[in-house]
Amino acid sequence: MTAYLNALGVICSLGRGKDEVARNLFAGDCSGMRSESGWVPERALPVGAVRGELAAIPAELSRHDTRNNRLLLEAALQIRQDIDQAIETYGRDRVGVVLGTSTSGIDEASRGLADYLRDGQFPAEYDYQQQELSAPANFLAEWLQLSGPAYVISTACTSSARALMSAQRLLDLGVCDVVLCGGVDSLCKLTLNGFSSLEAVSDQRCNPFSVNRNGINIGEAAVLFSMSRQVDGNRSIALLGSGASSDAHHISAPEPSGRGALQAMGKALSRAGLQPQQISYLNLHGTATQHNDAMESLAVHTLFPNGVPCSSTKPMTGHTLGAAGALEAAFCWLSLSADNREHALPPHVWDAQPDPELPALNWVTPATRLASTGPRYLMSNSFAFGGNNVSLIIGDAP
Repeated sequence: MTAYLNALGVICSLGRGKDEVARNLFAGDCSGMRSESGWVPERALPVGAVRGELAAIPAELSRHDTRNNRLLLEAALQIRQDIDQAIETYGRDRVGVVLGTSTSGIDEASRGLADYLRDGQFPAEYDYQQQELSAPANFLAEWLQLSGPAYVISTACTSSARALMSAQRLLDLGVCDVVLCGGVDSLCKLTLNGFSSLEAVSDQRCNPFSVNRNGINIGEAAVLFSMSRQVDGNRSIALLGSGASSDAHHISAPEPSGRGALQAMGKALSRAGLQPQQISYLNLHGTATQHNDAMESLAVHTLFPNGVPCSSTKPMTGHTLGAAGALEAAFCWLSLSADNREHALPPHVWDAQPDPELPALNWVTPATRLASTGPRYLMSNSFAFGGNNVSLIIGDAP
């Protein structure tokens, strides 16, 4: 059954709202990646932060007041009209919420713990439920007074890609008529120091697939789709296929042959009823770590021996962790949108110094264009700790 992606709310270092994000995305704008100190001791690191004030959590929901939920609220407000229409049409019990996150409210929790260690008590505004992984879905469902299924998936960097898969399953089972799905993750010291301890964070803007690549940057984002079995007006962009695998190779390192990644991409193609040569663009996981880029380039070259236009968008946003899968699916959605009148694709931003040990890939440049007529099929990859892999196919619905 077709799962239409009828509305998109998005906020990240590229901007707020789909118009601003699309404009900066297709321009290859990396200005949102700025070096900041204070996250990791004695290091200044590029981070993809959302600048400026965020929407305030309503006073009656103050126990939900975290940066993570404020980012999510920003994305939800962008599509509030679509949400209200879904509630009016189907009822509050037929609208579900499925989100991905890896941070939830852990930043507020860590600051609360610091206060406790210093003062012997937690600050008055601290609520331990803010740090629970279910917190974003609980907040959104309570704010909207929804009574349909509401839950969070947390599988590290595939979390929100899996959330889209799970949302489609709720539609297929007839449990929901509309599912608000996506992901949210906010910058916090815990994740930045964790990746730094793994020696995975670069002091410069990340440089995916370059011979000079030396690690990731971290960013934050919130993405919210309205997924439905019914197309909304003339917008007929859908999740056409998805595939997941778990090679369980290592707690943090990817399986070097790309076997699990290949399996996920193959499943997505099979479920969409497509052949590799029908894919017009591939958004790579592309973290700019040595092992991930080596594994992914091998898997992509194996599946697409004749090449496919591809890029990593992480130099523009940083790696948004639990939000990354939905964010990069959103980039595919924006590429297919009727508002993309130039039919642009996200360019691959790097130093153009290929690694001779990696298979050559077909990089999107600012001059690359997507076909103006359909059907067009775009793929997005997300890979995560523990060897779990997800591939999504977003395309023009039949």
